[in-house]
Amino acid sequence: MIKNLEVNNNTANKIDKLLIHKIVGLLKKEFGLNISSLLINFVSANQIIKINNDFLNHNYSTDIITFNYSDKKKVLDSELYISVEDARFNAEKFSASFNEEILRLVIHGILHLLDYDDINPEEKREMSQMEDKLLKKYVKPLLYS
Repeated sequence: MIKNLEVNNNTANKIDKLLIHKIVGLLKKEFGLNISSLLINFVSANQIIKINNDFLNHNYSTDIITFNYSDKKKVLDSELYISVEDARFNAEKFSASFNEEILRLVIHGILHLLDYDDINPEEKREMSQMEDKLLKKYVKPLLYS
């Protein structure tokens, strides 16, 4: 288990916490990260709409929201909120398993914490390429070997 990592499931869906710990551990090594505190919260679409509205002034659902409290690039002091309904929808849309999509979202959130962004097309392409690389390197072997 990864020290200072907490996985909270606030939904009725089964979340494989061991898989979450494994991917975070792999990403920690990959990027040389130090984890001060990392909370990964699995929430409903309604909960993520509220968080999105309250903190980002967006009144819609999204698959992940990332809050970074650290002022150091390689030190994680952060919270990730992942909408389980949005993850399930994305998994179906992209013909992925639910666990694969959950792990992709964890990767996506950690990439945001490392200053990757997906606002403009060039940044989005760069972030997607890194996600794909990490999915191939770590997630596929975790889930399908």
